[in-house]
Amino acid sequence: MADTLTVGERDVLLVVDIQNDFCPGGNLAVPRGDEVVRVINALADKFAHVVLTQDWHPPGHQSFASSHPGKQPFETVEVAYGPQILWPDHCVQGTAGAAFRDDLNITRAELVLRKGYHREIDSYSAFYENDRKTHTGLAGYLRERGFKRVFLAGLAFDFCVRYSAEDAHREGFETIVIEDGCRAIDMDGSAEAIHALFKKLGIRCINANAVST
Repeated sequence: MADTLTVGERDVLLVVDIQNDFCPGGNLAVPRGDEVVRVINALADKFAHVVLTQDWHPPGHQSFASSHPGKQPFETVEVAYGPQILWPDHCVQGTAGAAFRDDLNITRAELVLRKGYHREIDSYSAFYENDRKTHTGLAGYLRERGFKRVFLAGLAFDFCVRYSAEDAHREGFETIVIEDGCRAIDMDGSAEAIHALFKKLGIRCINANAVST
């Protein structure tokens, strides 16, 4: 088929935040988030190179509503770097909620990148924290490894996948989102808005069955 993409040594699959707290039963569950695991496991088998990201917050992180007396989850406050959505406590370092899903079967991942561990800065993107200045080091790692294309899948489509994809594009990588390997929180129509944004930037959205070896 014309839209099939063949992957090789210059391609990397970036699997975003497949953690218990982002799946049904977790503290910040993405609707039907568990459904992506089967898709991502099969997809990862097609790639020679896979990177995992892991949200990894210290207790009392600034993005938690519990750190702001009188505030509730999903309210927005102003912090040093701008507006911050407040979340339920989630992916706290060392907790079961922060662990990868047991059914995520990607034991050969070459890098696990933890993000969100600075107490005063939230981190959606795998490339930059939310102040848009603090690098995670991922772009340099990918460039030194010689990767040219970044394929993304994971949770949530309209937050951590969205910002990671934008920043991969910003850093000069060809960027492709595996849409059926993602699920969205979809706050106030955010998923539809991200589709429009990706189209404007030239970030492709495809299904996993369009990836071949």
